[in-house]
Amino acid sequence: MADRSVRLKKRAEFLLVASRGRKVPSPGLVLQALERGDSDPARIGFTVTKKVGNAVVRNRTRRRLREAMRQVAHEAPLSGVDLVLIGRGGTRGRDFSALLGDLRRALRKAGVRGDS
Repeated sequence: MADRSVRLKKRAEFLLVASRGRKVPSPGLVLQALERGDSDPARIGFTVTKKVGNAVVRNRTRRRLREAMRQVAHEAPLSGVDLVLIGRGGTRGRDFSALLGDLRRALRKAGVRGDS
């Protein structure tokens, strides 16, 4: 996950995941997942809307999501899927261990991983 080349960066990529992917809401984040049908590493995108706060708050929220994803992906690498993590108002104030639990549950619910 540390490699920047496995990031979703273009608006069209985010829109494709949003339109065809599976959406899993949780208290700390919203996960959108789209199976690609290959074995390439997972591509991951992060987004936080202006409703969450100003630029400083949005960037902090995005950093928390990136770190949570880094830790979860380190436990069990993901492949063959495009993921979009959407920050919510509760992401910033949520306990980090609870945020990790939200992400793990969302990945399991989306069918991306079957463990933990």
